[in-house]
Amino acid sequence: MSTVTITAADINKLRQTTGAGMMDCRKALTETNGDFEAAIDWLRKKGQKVAALRGDRDAKEGVVLAATTADHKTGIALCLSSETDFVSKNADFVAFAQSIMNAAIENNVKSVDELNGVSINGAKVADLVNDKLASIGEKIGISKFARIDADYVASYIHGANRMGVLVGLNQAVPEAGKDLAMQIAAMNPVAVDSSSVPADVIEREKAIVMDQIKNDPKMAGKPEEMLNKIADGKLNAFFKENTLLAQAFVKDAGKSVGDYLKSVNADAKVISFKRVALG
Repeated sequence: MSTVTITAADINKLRQTTGAGMMDCRKALTETNGDFEAAIDWLRKKGQKVAALRGDRDAKEGVVLAATTADHKTGIALCLSSETDFVSKNADFVAFAQSIMNAAIENNVKSVDELNGVSINGAKVADLVNDKLASIGEKIGISKFARIDADYVASYIHGANRMGVLVGLNQAVPEAGKDLAMQIAAMNPVAVDSSSVPADVIEREKAIVMDQIKNDPKMAGKPEEMLNKIADGKLNAFFKENTLLAQAFVKDAGKSVGDYLKSVNADAKVISFKRVALG
């Protein structure tokens, strides 16, 4: 098997993503032959608490917006990315991003491709983006797009256009919708509840938990049944920390998000959510 050269840039990327030490990142990449995802798992299997990889690190800079239709039945979140914050913080660039968002809502678009074909004042969005790219002198583009359709959709923009959240519910609960969106922005859950966690995420967590247990000297010689119970406990802890309804409510840590929602409206349910963020 060929050996991949581990560069300083690779190590720094892993360090920024996980928060692990430089030497640990080098070791992780070396042990996994440069496989970034596998290196993250390697660090976790060694018992390190690392930043979760949620797939929202693609756009380094840019403007993130989230909005809903007037009837709150549809929500759209998008990121118009740029290479530098000098551009993303420019008022004209923010206004340009807002014009694209307005076009997305007004034309009820369902994808980036569809949005690129929409016209604003007679010009297609794709052409306007290319013109802006030429005038600014750095790469820009619609790098992320998310949409939710539900009986009621709440939207929230966090941190000076650095993150946008959409929450779909089965009925209108405006204040709770905003609270839930703020929760998602702050705590970055992977799913609504344990039953909706993707199977590949569960399998990955199980593998990490079992490796942690087997590598713990205190667990040596323990019965398999006991190890499985410990693994189940750790997995349940993962669900509590990483699924929306089970998380502690940020505005009142004494109750879960699920309990908070029930206190507002016992019949209200979260259908889905989307979180779009800069890296």
